Amino acid sequence: MNQLQRFLAHKAYNLRVSSLIEPAHAGSGHPTTCLSAADIVAVLFFHVMKYDPYAFENPNADRFILSKGHASALLYAVWKEVGMLSEQDLLTYRDFNSVLEGHPTFRFPYTEAATGSLGIGLSIGVGEALAAKIDNRDYRTYVLMGDGEIAEGCVWEAAELANYNTLYNLIAIVDCNRLGQSDETMVGYHADVYAQRFAAFGFESYVVDGHDINALLDVFKKAHAVTDKPVAIIAKTVKGYGLEGIENKNGYHGKAFTQKELPTLLEHLRERFVGAVDAPQDYVWSPTLPKAEAPIDTHPKVVVSPPPYKSGDMVATRKAYGVALAAAGDTCDQIVSLDGDVKNSTYADIFQKAHPERFVQCFIAEQNMVSMAVGMQRRGKIPFVSTFGAFFTRAHDQIRMAAIGQSPLRLVGSHAGVSIGQDGPSQMALEDIALMRALPESVVLYPSDGVSAYALVGCMANYHNGISYLRTTRMDTPTLYNANESFYIGGCKVLKETDNDVACVVAAGVTLHEALKAYEMLKKEGIFISVIDLYSIKPLDSDTLARLGLKSSNLIITVEDHYQEGGLGEAVRSALVDTGIVVCSLAVTKLPRSGKPEELLAWCGIDAQAIINMVK
Repeated sequence: MNQLQRFLAHKAYNLRVSSLIEPAHAGSGHPTTCLSAADIVAVLFFHVMKYDPYAFENPNADRFILSKGHASALLYAVWKEVGMLSEQDLLTYRDFNSVLEGHPTFRFPYTEAATGSLGIGLSIGVGEALAAKIDNRDYRTYVLMGDGEIAEGCVWEAAELANYNTLYNLIAIVDCNRLGQSDETMVGYHADVYAQRFAAFGFESYVVDGHDINALLDVFKKAHAVTDKPVAIIAKTVKGYGLEGIENKNGYHGKAFTQKELPTLLEHLRERFVGAVDAPQDYVWSPTLPKAEAPIDTHPKVVVSPPPYKSGDMVATRKAYGVALAAAGDTCDQIVSLDGDVKNSTYADIFQKAHPERFVQCFIAEQNMVSMAVGMQRRGKIPFVSTFGAFFTRAHDQIRMAAIGQSPLRLVGSHAGVSIGQDGPSQMALEDIALMRALPESVVLYPSDGVSAYALVGCMANYHNGISYLRTTRMDTPTLYNANESFYIGGCKVLKETDNDVACVVAAGVTLHEALKAYEMLKKEGIFISVIDLYSIKPLDSDTLARLGLKSSNLIITVEDHYQEGGLGEAVRSALVDTGIVVCSLAVTKLPRSGKPEELLAWCGIDAQAIINMVK
């Protein structure tokens, strides 16, 4: 061994020691999966990657994504070896007050991605690598995956798009240690099978002994020489490597060893890696630094020009979204648009025509699209992700993980509700409000006309605390507001109000127009109702709801083109639970079918006549 190899072997040894100590003190964790990847991580952090530990957010630095998030102890161990954590810090692993959580989150400042639900890391890496390409930066993104997670379909969605975009700056590393959580993986130790699969998806693929320092140095050198395709390195390793009687055996996944067992296990490591226990005295390490540059401002103020609509114009909110996004892109070059092969339905194609270099066609692979947006956001982009609202359901795990990572994604779901008409129930977003409301720190917006949709795109661009969701509709609706009307997250609009209201009708989207029809029809009979446009469903304006409800005979009627469970009605009912106001809800309560929009609204009991019947 030369000095570099001895130094890296020493660092790998230290990583194994820490990866045993952390779970033992916590009483839980996944030490054996850390031991299999220790050599890979040592080579990456202490030779391959360029980064500055004291300027982690330097936009030119290489990025490391731990997709196998259960190996979090290894991530913390390497940052301790770099010098950013102490031994005492590691002893807080998994404690309630510690930032060293069981799976990485952004409470730990050196986390590149919140992971733990497997199969997501490569998609995030694709987003980061693509951001580098858009910005003409030379950093590389390294994604360390477990072999068990390669069974996830989203891994191959990501692989396909990595090749499509020629992401030679993306290096996927598979820790092929044969064992999953409960059984052997489907491929086992046939590492060449993984290599062939990645090659079939357009990667340059290599198989390497993941415990041979010299071989790892050589394979990364080869990977860096590739300039026309992404790279996959299949590292054949041993789970629990270094522990006699435990390595390469099933039954140890997620099993922390006790503090009583710890001294014996550490002695096993000393005996196994006797030449690596002590660092070479004459070798001085310092990280390879990237070109110095201040971090990107991820919270720029986005100012959007006034909407091009006037009262009475007929426009679909989905089209107003596309127009607004293009206008926002005019003023902020950090805005990017990701679309799932429905740009001519979501109207994301308007942004594409205005800013083609910042439009990303993700094709019909919504899971990868969402996590790609997470990666792009990490590298300073403001991503808007659009598809049919119904199709976000298949990416809900990725959305949930983005929320755990506090990633401010802007999601736009079109074709909401039964009002889309004859395409039928498979295309109708009827669960989306419930799914998005349940996310921590999420915002759910549901505009009813072109002006409000346009304005709310600007609100989303400036919301950075979590996921925001804009629900848009297929059909044209009349413009209700003047171009200078203001909208904000958490607001609503009182459209009708008298001193003799017998009920307050709360609606959004298509059903708001039905409520306004009902108002005019009831008015002819001398019956008055107040009408609220609840364009912000989460958070909502409970004060205005309570004020109007109390002066409208203590009765609120909600009407929505969404299933009853988890929708607008339940949001209003929860907000007013202690007010004494009675909340009655009109919502979709049965499986819809194909038909004309007006037929479906009537059949589901959410049209103007249904509102009139409820009022009476």
